[in-house]
Amino acid sequence: MMAQRTVVIVVDDDPSHLKSVARLLAHHGIDSHTFASAEALLENNGVQTATCLLLDVNLGGISGIELQRRLVAAGSKWPTIFMTGNDDEATRKEAMDAGCIAYLRKPFAQHVLLNAISKAAAWPRQPNY
Repeated sequence: MMAQRTVVIVVDDDPSHLKSVARLLAHHGIDSHTFASAEALLENNGVQTATCLLLDVNLGGISGIELQRRLVAAGSKWPTIFMTGNDDEATRKEAMDAGCIAYLRKPFAQHVLLNAISKAAAWPRQPNY
């Protein structure tokens, strides 16, 4: 059996951050699908192949936390990593309550992101039937 490729769905409304995260992941042999908004991800059906989701908390429109709640309500089992440039205790608690395996403050070190993705890749999978 072949090892499953790691695929990270990245949602961030900052085009330069989106591009730099995608470049970093590619450099480490990790595939990514990038979206500039929660709405763009919801309109796309490509999340079935995801290893995990990397969501910016503060998006224009639907927030990353609200996106996570909607995906879970729709049956998503993907481990979620939240990232934010505006960290505060209330946001952190809300993210944890929404269900995330990691909460990263921007700017974050490469190894912090890669460790979170490794943790997500080891997360027990439940088939999405």
